[in-house]
Amino acid sequence: MKTGEEGIFLIKVNEGFRREMYLCPAGKPTIGYGHLILKGEQFGEITEAEAEILLQKDLAGIENEVNSQVKVPLTQNQFDALISFTYNVGPGNLSRSTLLRKLNTGEYEEASKQFKRWVYGGGVILPGLVTRREEEKDLFLKKEL
Repeated sequence: MKTGEEGIFLIKVNEGFRREMYLCPAGKPTIGYGHLILKGEQFGEITEAEAEILLQKDLAGIENEVNSQVKVPLTQNQFDALISFTYNVGPGNLSRSTLLRKLNTGEYEEASKQFKRWVYGGGVILPGLVTRREEEKDLFLKKEL
């Protein structure tokens, strides 16, 4: 599957656009729409168009991870919610999560309850993550039209 418009919108709204490098709550250098700056990458100021390119590259890797780790059928909304979640917490955390374990046993409702457990940064609850996880859970449970 590929990320749909709602998934991209959710990521962009929650990550926000940053023209210059900043440190994310985990202390990692970041730019654009939450792109983690990798060793060897150097950025000055970037445009929204450049940030969009970085986002699309990052999403390709996240999509591959979610597609390989999830073993049950997903709706587009469920996939988009998982993409937003994994974009934020990383594929390693997804692979070790109860959310994925519940999902892969077909417990969709129980899996959706796991989003709210991922609201901590540096050992404290971050209000932005509380909001993001609620939005991801809502999208995950949203019926397809």
